[in-house]
Amino acid sequence: MPKLISKERVILKNVISGVGLYTPVDVISNDELVESFNCFVADFNARHSAAISIGETEPLQPSSTAFIDKASGILSRYVIDKNGILDPERMKPYVAPRSNDQISLQAEMALKAANLALDEAGLKGSEIDCVIVACSNLQRAYPAVAIEVQQALGAGGFAFDMNVACSSATFALQIADNTLQAGTASRVLVVNPEICSAHLNYRDRDSHFIFGDACTAMIVEREDVAKSVNQFRILGTRLQTSFSNNIRNNFGFLTKCEDRSFDSPDTYFVQQGRKVFKEVVPMVAELIIKHLDDLQLPASELKRLWLHQANINMNSLIARKVLGRDPSETEAPTILHEFGNTSSAASIIAFQRFRDGLQSEDLCLLCSFGAGYSAGSIVLRKV
Repeated sequence: MPKLISKERVILKNVISGVGLYTPVDVISNDELVESFNCFVADFNARHSAAISIGETEPLQPSSTAFIDKASGILSRYVIDKNGILDPERMKPYVAPRSNDQISLQAEMALKAANLALDEAGLKGSEIDCVIVACSNLQRAYPAVAIEVQQALGAGGFAFDMNVACSSATFALQIADNTLQAGTASRVLVVNPEICSAHLNYRDRDSHFIFGDACTAMIVEREDVAKSVNQFRILGTRLQTSFSNNIRNNFGFLTKCEDRSFDSPDTYFVQQGRKVFKEVVPMVAELIIKHLDDLQLPASELKRLWLHQANINMNSLIARKVLGRDPSETEAPTILHEFGNTSSAASIIAFQRFRDGLQSEDLCLLCSFGAGYSAGSIVLRKV
């Protein structure tokens, strides 16, 4: 009988060879966020006291640090502007306008994370020939932020932006892997500049605590040319989408044509949390289990699960379904307490922060899930 050749050794030869993380300077604790929100609530209820007293208006309810911790596991978050968010009369970050001759805010964040990833991979920007900026929100339609990053790095080839909400990074990783396999690029930079504080409604008790800001970057290249000491071979990628309105943001270029307020609640992040939990957890667990099964890799061999960081309860349940038991903190690490939900950057932050201690050939998983619904599974092996 002829000897079977390992699929992962012959066909899939690309690795993640460098990872970078940039976080803004400003940090907001739960206590600070609750104090600001409760000031807004008290002012709203006082201004509408007459309507509230006759039942025409529902009074707003205050938030609490205990509620936030129990609901999410989040204790703090990095943001691009703390003062604007905590001002009860503004409750959104202040972003100073920049001229077209200045680098854009997202490109600036992207460069900081990208340079760290390049350093880890032992590369220069000029050695990159594909740049993908993948994130939940882009600050403009065109020119692409990715092309701006490409120029600033001195990279060649081509660049483009893409958006699959919280799954943007894993979807971009599959594109990077496919691009290298097709031979249309030699090294790909995937970068995820997430400014989630700009689409978060800080006046909504159920969601005002969820998001933070950060930017991650990854270098993807062929294993036979990679020279970094910390590489992860891509064994397989699997993506899935299923349309749902349970996570939505209606702000877009047509909003100004609809003759309505740019500040209406549906122009911010909106979700039906209980429905999301109920529907996304089994979808993601099934995706991972089926992906591993198709690769003929047992879940019991997984040494690390870097999951999207949306909610600590979702992560625990998904990991439990995949492993068939409760995961340890090492096996399924969380970064929610420090970062909050940073959309597509979240699972990459967990990956960047918790790679130490793995041995050569250890099996790992990078997974995203979020609006769309969208989910991405990337199976990796430590080189």
